[in-house]
Amino acid sequence: MEDHNLEEFRQRWQEELAHSQVLRRRRRLEAGERRPRRPEAGARGEPASGYLGLAQGLLEGAGRPPAPRPGRTDRKDVSSRSRSPPDRDAAEPEPLVDQLIRDLNEMDDVPFFDVHLPYELAINIFQYLNRRELGLCAQVSKTWKVIAEDEVLWYRLCRQEGHLPHSRFSDYTCWKLILQECLAPVHLIRPSWMNRKGAVSELEHVPDAVLCDVRSHDGVVIAGYTSGEVRVWDTRTWDYVAPFLESESEEEDPGMQPYVSFVRINSSLAVAAYEDGILNVWDLRTGRFPIFRFEHDARIQALALSQEKPVVATASAFDVVMLYPNEEGNWHVASEFEVQKLVDYLEIVPNTGRYPVAIATAGDLVYLLKAEDSARTLHYVYGQPATCLDVSASQVAFGVKSLGWVYEGNKILVYSLEAERCLSKLGNALGDFTCVNIRDSPPNLMVSGNMDRRVRLHDLRTDKIALSLSAHQLGVSAVQMDDWKIVSGGEEGLVSVWDYRMNQKLWEVHSRHPVRYISFNSHSLITANVPYEKVLRNSDLDNFACHRRHRGLIHAYEFAVDQLAFQSPLPICRLPRDTVAGYSYDLALSFPYDSI
Repeated sequence: MEDHNLEEFRQRWQEELAHSQVLRRRRRLEAGERRPRRPEAGARGEPASGYLGLAQGLLEGAGRPPAPRPGRTDRKDVSSRSRSPPDRDAAEPEPLVDQLIRDLNEMDDVPFFDVHLPYELAINIFQYLNRRELGLCAQVSKTWKVIAEDEVLWYRLCRQEGHLPHSRFSDYTCWKLILQECLAPVHLIRPSWMNRKGAVSELEHVPDAVLCDVRSHDGVVIAGYTSGEVRVWDTRTWDYVAPFLESESEEEDPGMQPYVSFVRINSSLAVAAYEDGILNVWDLRTGRFPIFRFEHDARIQALALSQEKPVVATASAFDVVMLYPNEEGNWHVASEFEVQKLVDYLEIVPNTGRYPVAIATAGDLVYLLKAEDSARTLHYVYGQPATCLDVSASQVAFGVKSLGWVYEGNKILVYSLEAERCLSKLGNALGDFTCVNIRDSPPNLMVSGNMDRRVRLHDLRTDKIALSLSAHQLGVSAVQMDDWKIVSGGEEGLVSVWDYRMNQKLWEVHSRHPVRYISFNSHSLITANVPYEKVLRNSDLDNFACHRRHRGLIHAYEFAVDQLAFQSPLPICRLPRDTVAGYSYDLALSFPYDSI
């Protein structure tokens, strides 16, 4: 009985093996018929299957991958289809001419973006791209190239990058070429920056006074002195014309004038605040006499001037005042705010629209001051005073001093002006943050200086320190950066230029007094060394002229000497040459790279 069952099992096993071989052979035949085969292979009767069929399809330029092998669930359908006669037309190869026509049609297909979006809407989308992204879009298709090379886009890019700010769209026909011409000198100036090749000039000093404060805007420098004098230089010209700005108090009382506490300047206005609470405003386009004078009851503790509009903010005692002209051009007090503590730092937010906005720090309080509104507290933590302040169009950054180990060190807080909330907490340093620059920094980057002698580069996207440089022997007092370099100044009087991409110091210059001001653009650099002591020191009691080493210094570095203009665009700096009083020898060359 057992032998009979064993024989029956063997017989069934052999039948199943034979049946499976038949099915496997049929599947191979069907797979070979579905692929286009070479005529030689069909003549020999050799089915193209597996990798051989794939190679034949690639050689014939089929351009399509072979059909997938049927799974277990499809085997019944395959076996049923194998019993029917094969389709001869499906097995015939496609002619090469038809394949070429099909490939050309695929190349001429218009992308989805071009079909479904109007031209005006595409321009509105492309306006948020930079130069590199527009160049990549121009390589997608012909239609994309037309959109990416639109004159409106390149005109906006040229204005955004600061080239030809006063030009109109109709002045040129190819704004892409104009932008290329504007960028060409920048690549030539960078080696001069790295090697310190150019003209370096020491701006002429008032002989009997000590430098108090310095600011600049687009190459125009303003300085205030202990003698009460305010002077303006236009470093964009070859002769650095430097007229004095007159004050009404000089005519009333020709004796000793109060010190100049603060000076500020923009494209059309110059502002100076004095120790006795007087504020003078000059129009650089009209003359050397002030167009507006305002008097506080106490000393002015902070001064701010908008870089875009004629708006001035002052802080005296517990009051913050905003001044700007009305529709008739008459200056007046537009807004007045009351704060709880004495103001330490004051800045005006750029690009705020109709009503100006200012940020003020008073001890451990940070105020948001909006015209036509009351003062609002932006930040307050008891026992953490603000140590520095800077603002951009959408954010404000300020350093806070931590008193104790509980707060994990000193930090820089970044607030959103629109949401009025904290976005980032950066730093965690042992020393106090003495300076921060977010206004002039590239997007998502910020640079700061600390009393621990280090310059830090912060990445606002990750809230981490991207780079930390041991830059100075004492604390860092001023700092600014662009897309490839950092310029920092220290309390010891050292100005250092760094290439932060390579973490390498390029060059440095030393002077006697602390560096209180640094400002640079693509081709020039302005530095100011302001003394701690504002008292005249001289061994000769009969001579009240201050010694050179106690005055302070202002240096102007020009790395594109051939681009200097012959005459200043400011009317106040265009002095006549036919009179002796109108001519001033204001150029003092001091470094080996000097040239006239």
